[in-house]
Parts: sequence; structure tokens; C-alpha cells
Amino acid sequence: MRILLANPRGFCAGVNMAIECLDEVIRMFGPHVFVYHEIVHNKYVVDRFTRQGVTFVDSVEEVPEGSVLLYSAHGVSPVIRQAARERKLQTIDATCPLVTKVHLEAIKYAREKYNIILIGHEGHDEVIGTMGEAPESITLVETDEDVASLPFTAEDPLVYLTQTTLSVEEAGRVVAALKARYPHIKSPPKEDICYATTNRQEAVAQLAAEADLVIVLGSQNSSNSRRLMELGSGGNKPSYLVDGAHELNHAWFENVECVLITAGASAPEVVVQDCIEYLRTNFGAKVDERTIREEHVSFPLPKELRALQKLRIE
Repeated sequence: MRILLANPRGFCAGVNMAIECLDEVIRMFGPHVFVYHEIVHNKYVVDRFTRQGVTFVDSVEEVPEGSVLLYSAHGVSPVIRQAARERKLQTIDATCPLVTKVHLEAIKYAREKYNIILIGHEGHDEVIGTMGEAPESITLVETDEDVASLPFTAEDPLVYLTQTTLSVEEAGRVVAALKARYPHIKSPPKEDICYATTNRQEAVAQLAAEADLVIVLGSQNSSNSRRLMELGSGGNKPSYLVDGAHELNHAWFENVECVLITAGASAPEVVVQDCIEYLRTNFGAKVDERTIREEHVSFPLPKELRALQKLRIE
């Protein structure tokens, strides 16, 4: 058996920053800190921090007054920030800068009186945060079919934004439908879909043809990981999204000569290596790592955390 190991895969710059941020907060304040929603959408990562003593909450009201609260990589709405201030929480914002970019675009276009069409998945943490920046101005669409039911006219000022972790192909279909119905619609000055999401999808799209089966490391609630699995399935290859080697089924690999392995942007490399070891042990698999595109992006820690670090040093 041959393992076709996709590169790039796994952690993106935003996830790296968020996890490093929480590690540093634990070092500075101890493990009994709080995070609004999952720091990233990955069970392995969340379980690791939970074992250390971190508490993940879905409501600011769950956080005792005066506590340390970290905002997750997916971003939060102004309502959440205000609720945190009212509870006198010490907040640290680990929002991915690429998500912050979309938030700022939403604020800008709302001030300019545009009707904002947000392409994304209802209920996703990132979408909730973005819509919270300008709830009266934003309309959510998920598919190209949704475009037909939009209430806007050809005279209305329109702009579209996108969730950062969408499938490029999926978003492209919606954008095409929007432009067909509203030729005057504005687009964001720079692509909203995250570079890492795009690169990981490109790697799967290029490599899947060589494989008999696709394994994506990532959690079920990770939007970008699900898109990778769907991309494999769309190429008529059996594709599975798993959190780790413990979820692999021996029967999947019978009579399989080549397995493509990749990982979503919130999945750590350790779970990839565990799966490789499983296939080596059970099937004598050999690894062929294939690099489709180099990545050299990194993000600094949040400015409020860097300021606290400086105070501690002084």
C-alpha cells in the first residue's frame, strides 16, 4: 500500500496563533481560564485543553465575573464583547486575522448602506460572529438556489462576503448566481476564503485521482475539513472524515493500493502521524509526501496578550 500524503495539510496560521495564544494564557494565568466556544473546531485539541483545566463555554453568563475569557479563532459579535465587559472579564481575542478582515468589511459596507449578502453555513460560529457585526444589513445564503429567493432589486446597493472556510467551488457557484441576477453586485477587495482552505482543497483536487480512497483528519464540526471530504467524494472516491486512527475501519483498506491522507486546517499533525502508523502496522504502507504549494504565513499573538507579556517582563 502507498500513502499519498498531501502537503499543505493541517494547521493554518490562524489555528497556530489561537492555540499558541491559549497555551500562553495558561502559562500566565494558570489552566482555569475560559474560552468562548471551541478554540478551534477539533476534538483532539479541545480535549487536550479540557484535560489541562480549560473550560469551554457557549454563553458569557457561564463565566464567573472577573475571570479570563479567550475568544476563539472563529470570532465573536459585538453583543458578546459587550456582555463580557459587563461581567468585568479580562478578554483576549484569538480571532483569526482573516476572519477579522471579513468583520471589518461587514462594518464598512453596512456604514455605506449596502445590503450585504454573506455566503456561508447557518449556525457556524464564524457566520454568527460576522452577522452580529451588522445584523440589519446582512442576509445569509448557503447555496446558489437560495439566490433566487433574495428580495433585492437591480437598483439596490449590494455586496457579497464569504465565510473563510468554504469550498472554493461551492462559493464560486453562489457568486456566479449572484452576478447573474445582480450584475452590479460588488465583491470584497480581496478574496475572503482563507488561503489555507484554498490550498488544502487544491491539494486534494490534484492528488485524489491517484488514490483509491481519501482519509481526511478533522472533526465533524470543522467546515473546512468537511469540504475536503466532500471534494474527495465528488471525485467518486470513498472519502472519510475521522478524528484519529481510533476511528479507522480495517475493512475500508482491503484491496486498496493507494490512500490519500490530508488534514483540515484545525487538525494537528499528531493525528496524521497516528493514522500513518496504523497503515504501516496493518498494511505495510509506505509514505509518498507530495507538496502542491508552499506556505509561509504566520500571525503574531493578539496585541493585548503581547502587552500583558511585556508587563510581566517589566
